[in-house]
Amino acid sequence: MRTYQDLFRTPEFTPLFLTSAGQTAAQAVSGPALGILIYTETGSPLLSGLAMSGPALAQAVGAATLLSAADRLPPRAALTGTALLFALGTALQAVPGLPGWAVFAVLLGLGTIASPVGGVRYGLLNQILPRKGHLLGRSLFNMSAGATQIGGFAVGGVLVAALAPRGTLLVGAALYLVSAAVARCGLARRPPRATGRPSVRETWRNNVSLLSPGPRRHVYLALWVPNGLIVGCESLFIPYAPQHAGLLFTVAALGMLAGDVAIGRFVPSRWRGRLGIPLCLLLAAPYPLFALRPALPLAVAAVVLASVGYASNLLLQERLMAITPEELSGHALGLHTSGMLTMQGVGAALAGAVAQHTSPSTAMALTATASLAVTLALAGGLRGRGSHPDAPYPR
Repeated sequence: MRTYQDLFRTPEFTPLFLTSAGQTAAQAVSGPALGILIYTETGSPLLSGLAMSGPALAQAVGAATLLSAADRLPPRAALTGTALLFALGTALQAVPGLPGWAVFAVLLGLGTIASPVGGVRYGLLNQILPRKGHLLGRSLFNMSAGATQIGGFAVGGVLVAALAPRGTLLVGAALYLVSAAVARCGLARRPPRATGRPSVRETWRNNVSLLSPGPRRHVYLALWVPNGLIVGCESLFIPYAPQHAGLLFTVAALGMLAGDVAIGRFVPSRWRGRLGIPLCLLLAAPYPLFALRPALPLAVAAVVLASVGYASNLLLQERLMAITPEELSGHALGLHTSGMLTMQGVGAALAGAVAQHTSPSTAMALTATASLAVTLALAGGLRGRGSHPDAPYPR
């Protein structure tokens, strides 16, 4: 399996792909709309950043309690049900006069419920595709996320101007409904990948196993922390440049798309093991420039270049799957997604808190510097024995 056309010839790949793209579009449309709504009403960079990344913070709760469900729920039912819940929650956030605490309660509830979704989705993708097609498939999913975010942020900006933030949130809710319908009608009914009932005890047991000292722990930290801190930088686009935030979000997605295309389609496998650390560094390196408040064209170029570094996630995911038992693949990918989103929420909160006491530009530069420091600290462990993508998993 060498081309993207081969992927779409595979049964069930297309509906799974469209379900994921629909949910990404819904997030791209509704997230900035909610952030603008909160920032307009409160004037707080911290609350604005948390409004966009709030569900991510709740991923920590879900990762500690619900992740064993990733391999123990029927995939079609899980993907359909969570899309319906997000549609309902997004529509509730559009209710006029809804208190701020209620908005954030909905955000946290949705984040907790959604924590196993990444594991369900990518675990199903691994079942649908042959082993040699996994990297190409994940590459296309990442590319789709970038392209959909580009369109979603652009359309979302137009919708906010035409319908106001609350009307845009309703559009996001409708997109979640469409995703639920595609999952229900397009995916086959499959049994869970693992036997037994989901439980907090099983979730903890698997989490401890996956995060035990060794190469997997370094890979997880590299997937979570540098990425999360840079998302903290991006969460400050609205207070940094309110009139141009939509453009900055759009070009960030464009850079991510370019990086995933290059890694997934054109970079030879013999190079991939060497590029993870450089790409993690690239993800943060341009952002200290924002301390100087560069002109818009230079800021756009810096954001595009930095976002190419998100392709490191693709390489690190490949490495993670190579050192993880097959029966834990869904849980491992769910833990990756939940931890990543949690750290993105933490990154947004930290960056927002620093911006409250300094300025958005200073906070972006400091957060990026922290990301660089973390990557350099992890570099030795990522180069260590057992971290190569082709290494067998520890037994």
